[in-house]
Amino acid sequence: MGKLGMTWHASFFSGQSQHGGCLHFLEPRRSLHCPAIDGENAMKKDHPGINTASKPSGDGCVECLAAGGWWLRLRRCAQCGHIGCCDSSPSQHATKHHASTGHPVIASFEPGEDWFFDYEKQRMIKGVELLPPHSHPATQPAPGPAGRVPPDWEALLH
Repeated sequence: MGKLGMTWHASFFSGQSQHGGCLHFLEPRRSLHCPAIDGENAMKKDHPGINTASKPSGDGCVECLAAGGWWLRLRRCAQCGHIGCCDSSPSQHATKHHASTGHPVIASFEPGEDWFFDYEKQRMIKGVELLPPHSHPATQPAPGPAGRVPPDWEALLH
């Protein structure tokens, strides 16, 4: 389907694609429709792994900021608000956070993106409204943070 009606099969996001499930290729301000999240698979507000009262831990990847690293795109843990970097980033902190905590759901933390991914189900799920902010500041570059991204950053992506 074309850009305006982007339809993706759920298996695309399972990490088997060339993008490794990072979703950094989604265009801003596009809603994602996936047949796998409709009907009986639609998430309820009480979905395990989503805490609508959690606040983002900051506006950048917690571990990258502490270690002097950088990221391509940011992801928000829907349970605790931890901000980590995507799977295409060198350190893949969002997925490492899931592995160490068992928190199953992430949301994009990119301006204009509105999607949720469940690591346990390995598919996109329908999300709920989380506390703001819903993304890092639009003035923050991606990759980021400013001043830390190496000139050959594209060669360092997963």
